Amino acid sequence: MHEFRVEVTRDGRWWMINVPEIDGLTQARRVDEIEDMARSLIAVSTDTPLTEVGVHVVSIVVPGVGEILGAAHHVANLRRRAEQAASDAAEAVRQYAKQLTHEGIPMRDTAALIGISPQRVSQVANAS
Repeated sequence: MHEFRVEVTRDGRWWMINVPEIDGLTQARRVDEIEDMARSLIAVSTDTPLTEVGVHVVSIVVPGVGEILGAAHHVANLRRRAEQAASDAAEAVRQYAKQLTHEGIPMRDTAALIGISPQRVSQVANAS
């Protein structure tokens, strides 16, 4: 499968999709349509089956703002890391709540140490 580089620019209410390798231009109304529209343009222009066309968006430029693809990837990465950190924290809370209550530490003290409510300590400490 051949992968084509795609450059995108916002123009009014449209995303203009440039495929320099084939000197082709198309448009999309929404960001989530960009890859499909680029793939369709390339397939038609090169007489290649759609399933054999790959696209790689290399830039998205918004006039007055500039390049936004890097920032979008950064935000997505931060969100993934935050979700992983939240999952890790929840697992640590479960482990420590079980350990502390198993050792006889009162639920209110466990709650104060871990930073959760006594009700939540009860839930996680008694969960299987």
